[in-house]
Amino acid sequence: MESALPVHYSRFEMDQWKEIDGETIVETPVSLTVNGETWMTFMCTPVHIEALAVGFLFNEGVIDNYTQVADVRVCEHGDNVDVWLAREAIKPKKWTRTSGCTGGVTGVDFMDEIQPGLIANQEVRKDHIQLDPAQVSNLLDQLFKSQEIYKETGGVHTSALSDGVSILTSAEDIGRHNTLDKIAGLVLMSGGDLLVPTSTPRILITTGRISSEMLQKASRMGASVLVSRTSPSSLSIQMAWRRGITLIGYARRNRFQVYAHPERILGTADDPSRTPVSPPAL
Repeated sequence: MESALPVHYSRFEMDQWKEIDGETIVETPVSLTVNGETWMTFMCTPVHIEALAVGFLFNEGVIDNYTQVADVRVCEHGDNVDVWLAREAIKPKKWTRTSGCTGGVTGVDFMDEIQPGLIANQEVRKDHIQLDPAQVSNLLDQLFKSQEIYKETGGVHTSALSDGVSILTSAEDIGRHNTLDKIAGLVLMSGGDLLVPTSTPRILITTGRISSEMLQKASRMGASVLVSRTSPSSLSIQMAWRRGITLIGYARRNRFQVYAHPERILGTADDPSRTPVSPPAL
């Protein structure tokens, strides 16, 4: 299936009309079948669909690694991705509609996130990662350069996994949440293990807004730093503080805002006149 399709449109510019032949991003439903049972339907851009399915199951906690996947394949017509696991999997009793675009869903229960105190059995991430502000700007530039579909059509989100120096994996989709699932799937299908702590920085950069399900996916993927070109939600900020994730929003080439765990960014504690970043009231 194509990620973009031709479209004809009329453009009004400088008091004149122009007829334009261009391309538009594809949005299509793709159902997910697990062990022969239909679970849900993605609204997505049909590239890396196998990775989308595998990454979604990982980020939902259904699988822990790719060895638990016996087979994954997209049907002939491209409207279903069939995943067979090496063990039984229980379909969530309830899907929660997320605040993401294109109708994302999750089976993760976020009720504990709005209660005071740390999440039960939740280990706060600690490491010695340090980033210079210039690195954040450089990673944002690399994210933009990795965009392929966006350059053709616009209207698509991009996310990338980085080690702090370069982009390791990137993915594009009309749904911002799908991009993180695709990255998780691509890493797992290439032999990576996202549950094993590593001394190499694990940084996620995205063009999408950071809401609770985006933060949850980043946490599941072991990211220490999550950078967005736009805003975080109040719940994602609370979750970032609780889970030990440095959360950066409104990132541009020469500026950004740190909402949680600024200690990983060099220079944040050097200005005595600066009011320290602190967790929001719960």
